[in-house]
Amino acid sequence: MTAADAVDATARVAMVTGASRGIGRATAQRLAADGFDVAISFSSDADGAAETLSLIEAAGRRGLVLQTDVRNAEAVNESFESVASELGPVAVLVNNAGVRHDGLAVRLSDEDWTDTLNANLTGAFNCSRAALRGMIRERFGRIVMISSVAGTHGNPGQAAYGASKAGLIGLARTLAKEYARKQITVNTVAPGPVATAMTEGLVDKIAEAVPLGRAGTVDEVAAAVSFFASDDAAYVTGTVLPVDGGMTA
Repeated sequence: MTAADAVDATARVAMVTGASRGIGRATAQRLAADGFDVAISFSSDADGAAETLSLIEAAGRRGLVLQTDVRNAEAVNESFESVASELGPVAVLVNNAGVRHDGLAVRLSDEDWTDTLNANLTGAFNCSRAALRGMIRERFGRIVMISSVAGTHGNPGQAAYGASKAGLIGLARTLAKEYARKQITVNTVAPGPVATAMTEGLVDKIAEAVPLGRAGTVDEVAAAVSFFASDDAAYVTGTVLPVDGGMTA
């Protein structure tokens, strides 16, 4: 066995949902740089997921790509079984997958409301529940929710998105209390305006209200996730870390 093989054999495994681009990709890349093997799940952008995988492998880590509908509990369970078989048990889960349907509440369709809650909140619950089964056995785990300032302070025109992101905070705090004695921490990162494909056409306008005078970057959000996934954050659980340039100060 080579030295590299020995490192791979003992590496912790992270799973990042919605990792084909944006915050998810940056997070997967950062965790690989931190020494994790990384499983990435995606919904529809296979090419983007493949590019993320190449970045993980370029960092010298093992990666695994899984097309998963996080709204489907059975599909999620199968994905976690695949990760455990191919890479090992998931020690770090980053719930990043999500969608955004904007519109004033009275104009928001039932379909857009339901799709947003299912993808952003139910999906995170499905993944967290699947991850927790292995984390409880290992008596170790890190779960990080990617919320938003829309979930902490609200934003006009984002009733569904804001509700789903606020729900993630409540879910995280509940799980943090339920599983702290199993040495499992659950925390939330709440980005402000960050330049991604999802925020195209919106971020520049919102950034005008940011005290630092600019939008954030995906790498800055990934750095916050990296802290929560690290041993340095072993005594931090149930908290929300705004990465918003001072918007919620």
